[in-house]
Parts: sequence; C-alpha cells; structure tokens
Amino acid sequence: MINFPTQERIIRATLEGITQAEKNFLFWTNNRLSLSCGPQKILSIHVAQALSAIENAPEVFIDATVSDILRCSLPNRKAFKSFMEKHALSQDVFSITLDERTLHQNHNDSISRVIMTLKNGVCNVKAEYTYEIERLCKMLQRKSRNDSSLDYGIFAFYTDISTTARKKLDKRIPEIVASFDEVVSHFPSLKATFITTPIQIIDHVGEWMAGCYVIEPNDEIIAE
Repeated sequence: MINFPTQERIIRATLEGITQAEKNFLFWTNNRLSLSCGPQKILSIHVAQALSAIENAPEVFIDATVSDILRCSLPNRKAFKSFMEKHALSQDVFSITLDERTLHQNHNDSISRVIMTLKNGVCNVKAEYTYEIERLCKMLQRKSRNDSSLDYGIFAFYTDISTTARKKLDKRIPEIVASFDEVVSHFPSLKATFITTPIQIIDHVGEWMAGCYVIEPNDEIIAE
C-alpha cells in the first residue's frame, strides 16, 4: 500500500473511536453507566470502525495473534518461533493490528505495520499495564529499521473517575505515563510519546479522557 495513513491520522482515529464508544455506551445505558463499566470489546469495535473510515484505510484485524503478527512483519516469515523464544514472548493476541491494504496473492503475504493494545478503565498504575507496554516493546525492538515492518505500537486507553475520587486525572495520568516510560527506558532502540484528548469534566458526575501511548523505533539510535 503506497499511501498508508500517517501516525497522526491513526492516533486521531483511535481517540475518536474511544470518544464515540464513551458517548454510545452512555446513551445505551440511559446516562446511568460510564464506559468503564462496559466490556473491553466495546473499545476494539469502535476504534476499528473509526480506523476503517479514514482515507486509505489499512486492513484492520481484531485479536491477531503474536505469531501471526510476527509472520507478517519479520523479514523471514519462518523466524517467528525463534523470535518469540529469544524475546520471551508467549502466544497471545493484540487488540488491533493494522496491515497494508494490498491485493493478496495467498494467505501468507500480509504486511503488518501497527499493533495496538486497548484497555478500558485505566486510572491507576498496574502491573498488567506495564506488562502490556513491555510486550509492545519486545515486538518493536530492533537493531536495524529493516528488521521488522512494524512502524510503531500503541497502548490506547479510556479512563474515568467520579467526583469523590481522592486524586484527579491530572495527577493520576502522569504517574501512569511515568511507569510506562520506565519500561521503555530498558529498550534503547525505542522511544515513546503520549497523546490525549482533553480531560472532560461532567458536573456532579466526574471526569474522563482517552489517551494513546505510542512506542516506536528511535531513528537516532537504530541503523537503516
């Protein structure tokens, strides 16, 4: 695919999808329940819909496996097992994978470009979240740009708190991001950035926001 969407457009669509999920779930429950009370798949479905609506939309896959992603991103498609063993990666799935949209000749010629983990109700530092950041890093690390077709990974999430919360989101989010940064710091070939929606305050209810923690190769360190 010549015109794969830019990172900026992918992130914007991801945040739009999460925002639409928040609006829809609130409407479905007659303004009684926030999105964090809903099932995880609501995020995946809404983000997938938002991604599929952009210009030059990539192929969108929900719950693609680690082995399938590696088959479609490593230069040697048969090297996925050794890659998993070397980097201590177990078989699991990523919430969303974006592949190049091409005219396929067979079932084994896809090219994966972006991997994404989606989490609902993220409001505190938890081991399960830093584990996901580490898993993204293991998939993305490399010595050379050509070691993988994966351009970057995203940990995307929704969070909300009530008016009675002791610590507001503007205090919670930096703590979460700091815990992610600590994980990424152990992978010298990678760097990270964080993009969010504004914090939305709902009178007498609480506040919510959506965020994308983006991990990608550090071009200043890796070779071409």
